[in-house]
Amino acid sequence: MYECENDSGEEIALMEDVLKASVADPRGERLIDELTAQDLSALSVSDLGERIERLRGEIARCEAALDKRQGATAAAEALFKS
Repeated sequence: MYECENDSGEEIALMEDVLKASVADPRGERLIDELTAQDLSALSVSDLGERIERLRGEIARCEAALDKRQGATAAAEALFKS
């Protein structure tokens, strides 16, 4: 888990857990809900910036996985239509 020496270490640790959670993991949805419900007013500018960068990375990872699955689905559909 990501270690942080600032006051928001607990929130960063939770975010790390969310990023590791699988969609099939029953905790995944709950962790995302907890992450999106957090009070951001206690975070510093630096903490907010780091949080945004980590979430952007996770979005890119999800988009890559989605593209890969859509490509596989399209290939399978093409195979069965021919």
